Amino acid sequence: MSDRKPRKDAVRNRQAVLAAADALFVRCKSPEDVTMADIAAAAGVGKGTLFRAFGDRPGLLRALYEARLEPIREAVEAGPPPLGPTTPPQQRVPALLDAVLCFKLDNRGLASALEESGSSSPYQAEHYQRWHGLLQAVLEQIPGLADSDFTAHALLAAIRADLVEHLAGQAHVPRERMRTRLAAFTARVLDSTPCGSDQADVYGG
Repeated sequence: MSDRKPRKDAVRNRQAVLAAADALFVRCKSPEDVTMADIAAAAGVGKGTLFRAFGDRPGLLRALYEARLEPIREAVEAGPPPLGPTTPPQQRVPALLDAVLCFKLDNRGLASALEESGSSSPYQAEHYQRWHGLLQAVLEQIPGLADSDFTAHALLAAIRADLVEHLAGQAHVPRERMRTRLAAFTARVLDSTPCGSDQADVYGG
């Protein structure tokens, strides 16, 4: 039996829901302020349509996140430097982290909502495991770098959505300063400096 294609109205409804949710998260002060009812009303569909299409709120957030992240994922999988697979690992790691940081800065409400929902541990989330696996695989290509598994966790901790939101929203750290500090922090980590040495805090002064 062949796979059935989604009806045109279902596709339109899905696109309308994603667009409405995206607009609401851009405007919201807190991700929790955006409810399924709000999204349904903004999209002009019933709540039942949302639940049939996405299952639940975390499912909708994941779908929206993946849609917005698609250009970065395509660049990572088959694109040219600096994100693509032909880039040397010492250059690709900071490029990957910078791309995700910029994505989260551009999608602060959505990123915060996704990382705060669905699971008691954000480290079990599919999107986190995907980035961790990718970073670990690239880190393993760097000669002399110890413990790529923990290093990948440590680097991803520097771009957690709650930290990005705090720095950009509460501390008002400029975007380019965050990018510069992240690059410097990543470079120090990749230098494999032994524990106990004097290292500046990520995004520090």
